[in-house]
Amino acid sequence: MNEANSPIQQPLGPLMIDIAGPGLSELERQRLCHPLVGGLILFSRNYQSPEQLEQLTSEVHTLREPALLIAIDHEGGRVQRCRHGFTPLPAMRRLGEWWDRDPRAALTAAGELAYVLAGELRARGVDLSFTPVLDLDWGRSSVIGDRSLHGDPAVVVELAAAFIAGLRRAGMAACGKHFPGHGWVEADSHVDLPVDTRRLDELAPDLEPYRRLPLDAVMPAHVIYPQVDSRPAGFSPVWIRLLREELGFDGVIFSDDLSMAGASVAGDIVARCTAAWDAGCDMLLVCNTPESVGDLLTRWRPVVDPQRAARVERLSPVARAVDWASLQQEDVYQSGIKAARKLSA
Repeated sequence: MNEANSPIQQPLGPLMIDIAGPGLSELERQRLCHPLVGGLILFSRNYQSPEQLEQLTSEVHTLREPALLIAIDHEGGRVQRCRHGFTPLPAMRRLGEWWDRDPRAALTAAGELAYVLAGELRARGVDLSFTPVLDLDWGRSSVIGDRSLHGDPAVVVELAAAFIAGLRRAGMAACGKHFPGHGWVEADSHVDLPVDTRRLDELAPDLEPYRRLPLDAVMPAHVIYPQVDSRPAGFSPVWIRLLREELGFDGVIFSDDLSMAGASVAGDIVARCTAAWDAGCDMLLVCNTPESVGDLLTRWRPVVDPQRAARVERLSPVARAVDWASLQQEDVYQSGIKAARKLSA
């Protein structure tokens, strides 16, 4: 690579932004090279085929040094951004139902499914999936619903631990969501601002996965818990201090998408980013509003924090990914395919 095409040498910034389609425009390249940007989140509109995805991620990774973190919401069931050419993954509720019949088999399947999920994404250049969902199934939230592993926190911990081990076997970090728990509220934070009126002691079951699991990253919920703080969790120093100090979490804290209705309480996009950053979030997601990204890059001036940038950098995979052809030959991958088919039937 000649000097003119060498990657830009600069620390990762605190913003994770998106792009419009399956390739980069010149404006998007410029924005991804901005010092405030540290990552790219992909959506279904950015995906056409495994080969196209690999080409896109390769181009993004060559823009910067250290490379931008490329993330995606790829859980299975309703939330799977890459479909054609990727293994159809079941909703995580299916694992919980299997646990009720055969816990040992469900644990094995959880690790295998996670390996398929992470192995396929990594083979095409995606660094991180925002998974697992740790919200308990209280039978109340339609937006969570079958994305939840189970209603029993002990079962969620067991299945999520096996799932995390499968992710890590493929070289991918784990991001638990939506702290401290989104399963109780009925409103959808994409279009509304949910309020969970339970006391902190009543939230203890929802907190149990965050207390016990070895997570690399956490995403707070756009939910207000007024018995604890008047601000949504992602804007709340109270909740983030509890996560850091009481629960001992030292990984990356992602904001949920700051363009969602649940974030509107904080004001315009600059005020939302300021609130999430000041509360202690390490990386802030701004999705589906390119005009907001332009506004942020012009007006937002956060105080640079090298410690937060270093945390985010640690999420990038260290081990080289198994290539697509070799992945197909692995026994654990083939077992995961069989589990996915069984649970999706």
